[in-house]
Amino acid sequence: MTKQEWKNKTVVTEFVLLGFGNGPRLDSLLFLMFLSLYIVTITGNALIVMLVVANRRLRTPMYFFLGNLACLEICYSSNILPRMLLSYLGGDRSISVNGCFTQYYFFGCLAAVECCLLAVMSYDRFLAVCEPLRYPSRMNRTLCLQLAAASWISGFLSNSILTFLISNLDFCGPNEIEHFFCDSFPVIKLSCSDTRVTGLVTSVVAGVCSLPPFLLTFSSYLYIIITVMRIPSATGRKKAFSTCSSHLIVVILFYWSILTVYVLPHRNSQISPNKVFSVFYTILTPLVNPLIYSLRNKEVKEALRKETSRFLVFRGLLSVKKR
Repeated sequence: MTKQEWKNKTVVTEFVLLGFGNGPRLDSLLFLMFLSLYIVTITGNALIVMLVVANRRLRTPMYFFLGNLACLEICYSSNILPRMLLSYLGGDRSISVNGCFTQYYFFGCLAAVECCLLAVMSYDRFLAVCEPLRYPSRMNRTLCLQLAAASWISGFLSNSILTFLISNLDFCGPNEIEHFFCDSFPVIKLSCSDTRVTGLVTSVVAGVCSLPPFLLTFSSYLYIIITVMRIPSATGRKKAFSTCSSHLIVVILFYWSILTVYVLPHRNSQISPNKVFSVFYTILTPLVNPLIYSLRNKEVKEALRKETSRFLVFRGLLSVKKR
């Protein structure tokens, strides 16, 4: 049927998220896999947040932004994975239209916030490595709060436009979304309205939200690498490159998948491959960020040992009192 014929037929009240396939065995396997990933993601990021709040030595600009990133990743994963886990557990893959738009709104907002936070974190590292003498005065508490607030506010404002445009489209035909969560292009594909303007605006907004932060992040790390190359000590260069290379891998992985899905020319007939790219920035990036940015640092390891010792001592005192 043509879209106009569908429009005369019915109005969609719910969507069906097709996910990665059907079948009891596949559903069980996917449920266990994504549940494990979700538990590790939440545990790792929650641990970072608790350490940054509890340990005074981690109350620096770098760890302040890492704490923000960890909070973001918790929200990011919780917006997508619990709903997907329930669908694999119970077999019901339907989601209401309003629920779908709500999920997309928070997903888009959090993705935009992550782009901004990664850029802010790269700028912080640029000042620390390339301008160490001016770093304490320039990256003060007020500026940190302003940069973090600007990242969160701009992210949530940017996706409001897209959510408004998509929610005002007509959906009157097929309701099966070829994705594992409610994303813009798979949802737009199902509309029986003229979606050319909405699709164009989606690509433009995605480009504006991702390209400038990406260029800032990339240029900051480029200057950092150039500065590190001038370090006379081979051990110092190796240590710095080890940290920078890990950060760059996460940044490139995140932006490569984001730009591939949203900014590069989009083809309606090739939605399915985008599910693979989406896994990188919705599931894998929140999983590895705590490991790459925080848990490999000596300061974080020391803080973790210290807080663990405090917990064990406190627990021992409680057991003694009960006796």
